[in-house]
Amino acid sequence: MNKTVLIIDDDDMLRKTLARGLRDNGFNVLTAPSAEEGDKILAHVVADAIVLDRMMAGRDGLTFLRDLRARGVMIPVIMLTAMSGAENAIDGLAGGANDYLAKPFQLRELILRLNNIIKNNELPDDRLPGGLIFTDEEFFITDPQKPGSAPRILPLSGEEKKLLRGLTTPFGNITPATPMVAKRLRNKLNVVLSDIDIITIRGRGYKLVHIRPSSNNNGDEK
Repeated sequence: MNKTVLIIDDDDMLRKTLARGLRDNGFNVLTAPSAEEGDKILAHVVADAIVLDRMMAGRDGLTFLRDLRARGVMIPVIMLTAMSGAENAIDGLAGGANDYLAKPFQLRELILRLNNIIKNNELPDDRLPGGLIFTDEEFFITDPQKPGSAPRILPLSGEEKKLLRGLTTPFGNITPATPMVAKRLRNKLNVVLSDIDIITIRGRGYKLVHIRPSSNNNGDEK
């Protein structure tokens, strides 16, 4: 079944271009030129994802998103913005966005990210561990015990980031790496996430797993 995407953007040309491109790629598409119109559509239609412009006339996208999450509406959202940089990504993620895409961007990148957030919403077992977010080519950490708190960048080397991407696409994937890189990444994750660990799959690589807080996992699987 084709997925339904709601585009909320006050740029008429961009909104129409995105709508046409997404329809050509098999999505059902609804559009709204403002947050207010988006609210009206969502009162009658259940969307699988929302493409939301951050800066709009009237109620801006970030305010709209915060209101949406405050009402308990958890539809996956990709926020579009001309404001690039980690701090702006953090604001969007803290406001409840699932992903954050800086303009200009290619349609195929938007489609890939849409498919990803829709899949993650449908398949909880494939989601990133709670507290871990990947967007704008960076991993961010949030505090699950403090809803609405600002995410912070997880400082990783290029090799560590590559390994973590492999381990989380999807979660549970077995990924090869050198023992030193795996050890460094394990140490960094253990500091910020108490419910996951990296274990060794002998002869194959490494795997990210959920653990109980009281687990005495030694990092190896025979």
